[in-house]
Amino acid sequence: MNFNVKHVLKRLERDERGITALETAIILIAFVVVASVFAFTILSAGTFSTERGKEAIYAGLSSVQSSMEIKGSVIATATVGVSGTVTAVVFTVANAVGGEPINLSEDEKVLVIDYRDATQSVPVTDWTLVWLGNGGDGDDLLEPSELAQITVPLDVANLGVNTDFTIEIKPPTGAVLNIQRTTPAYLEIVNDLK
Repeated sequence: MNFNVKHVLKRLERDERGITALETAIILIAFVVVASVFAFTILSAGTFSTERGKEAIYAGLSSVQSSMEIKGSVIATATVGVSGTVTAVVFTVANAVGGEPINLSEDEKVLVIDYRDATQSVPVTDWTLVWLGNGGDGDDLLEPSELAQITVPLDVANLGVNTDFTIEIKPPTGAVLNIQRTTPAYLEIVNDLK
């Protein structure tokens, strides 16, 4: 038995099997390839999400930059009296600071205007536009430093006294402009709706 143990030990000493340098290099290369595939996947996903985020930011900026704002008073013309009705609402719009030009073409009617109160919602298609000051440079675009006066006829709305109403202006690009006002208790020919 002693002989067998010695013989086994000698054989184990001579058996120099193990990992060679070539096998080590192959395993190392496999780890590097797998790690680079994962890194490429993560970087690609990060780049893709960054591009999507940038597109969303630019779309939001474009929407905000193409916005209109009210300049001055909102005026209601009406028939006189407690039982009078508003015949038209007149207001002036301007391009918001640093905004993109907005198409206000009356021919194409790309600007959509709706009237709404507690009992009705009416699209207004026969609104009119007058360029004020240095506006009206030959195109139909509301550009920075230009003013446009819009008249919205409301004969069909039957808008009377003490009535809350909203005029919604939807430009082809940019944010919707809501004008919310209340008619006074007594209507004059010209009424400043504060």
